[in-house]
Amino acid sequence: MEKSLLFIPDISGFTKFIQSTEVEHSQHVIAELLEILLEANANEYQLAEVEGDALFFYQENEVPSLESLLAKGERMFTAFYSHLKQFEKNRICPCNACATAPNLNLKIIAHSGQLQFMTIQDKRKPFGQEVIEAHRLMKNSIQSDNYMLLSQDLSEDVHLSEAYQSKLYDFKKGKDAYDGKDVDYLFAPINKENLKLDAFSFGKKLSFDKAPSLVIEKQFPISAPQLMEYITNYSYRENWAVGVDQVNYNESEVTQLGSEHVCVINGKHLNFETVTKDVEAGQLVYGEHTDGAAPVDAIYQFYIFTPISDNSCHLKLEIYLKAKSPIKKLMIALVLKPLFRKTMLKNLDSLYKFIEKK
Repeated sequence: MEKSLLFIPDISGFTKFIQSTEVEHSQHVIAELLEILLEANANEYQLAEVEGDALFFYQENEVPSLESLLAKGERMFTAFYSHLKQFEKNRICPCNACATAPNLNLKIIAHSGQLQFMTIQDKRKPFGQEVIEAHRLMKNSIQSDNYMLLSQDLSEDVHLSEAYQSKLYDFKKGKDAYDGKDVDYLFAPINKENLKLDAFSFGKKLSFDKAPSLVIEKQFPISAPQLMEYITNYSYRENWAVGVDQVNYNESEVTQLGSEHVCVINGKHLNFETVTKDVEAGQLVYGEHTDGAAPVDAIYQFYIFTPISDNSCHLKLEIYLKAKSPIKKLMIALVLKPLFRKTMLKNLDSLYKFIEKK
């Protein structure tokens, strides 16, 4: 029987992350990162299991070359830290989960051996001693949360020595005892500075040379971050947005600059993008933009949250209605501004009542 590869990318710091921060957002962040790692795998290795903060891959009856294995690791490290960098630059949520997400790290454990399989609910899964060995190696004494580890068996199979060095990898010997037995391995701490991170787009920060078309203000008996969560979490939108029949969005994503959602109003689909603008120190801001709401050319609305106390805040809603033609501008002044004011006042009243019930 040929040897197989076992390959486990594991997000370091996950347990501390969810114990000390907001659970829902931390789950979304981890889900996003696991998706990124799955994409970086490019269907090359078979996924056996999603194990909370880790992915358990295997390649049956085949051990890749050293070059291929290290290239796979580099792709995963690059994709992982590129996503965290983008998240850091584009985040709008002030919660601890989102603020500390860039501190997460990635470790990759790789092992080789002869696999056994069992079938559970028509799904074939590896099990046995080699699976146990691979998972034991996740609990090691390496003084880092950011590394690639190859078991001694795999190191010998791919002819990796402790003298191997490259720009990214500088392998060292390691050893730990499991059940009274010493287990050797080689590991390389990863310096993020040596990764060529993927380019990404920054979210839009806007400025306006004119006053908003409408300004509506209201005080809420809830903290500014909590109110921001109710507005930016699209799962709540149908509970308070008057006339919205449905909201389509990426349920596994934390709202950030560039995030998109679709509001269905009377059968019409309006595409919104998350944007921002400068506000005063201590304030929070969430903005969204659509250019599909005829007869106006574009709508920008910004929710500005000013803390009053731990349990209260002031919300200022600024709405910019943009139009180029004189006829559209006249329509905005005579018809649309009163209509928008009426609708948004209803929305904020509905939001207030919804929060009271929560």
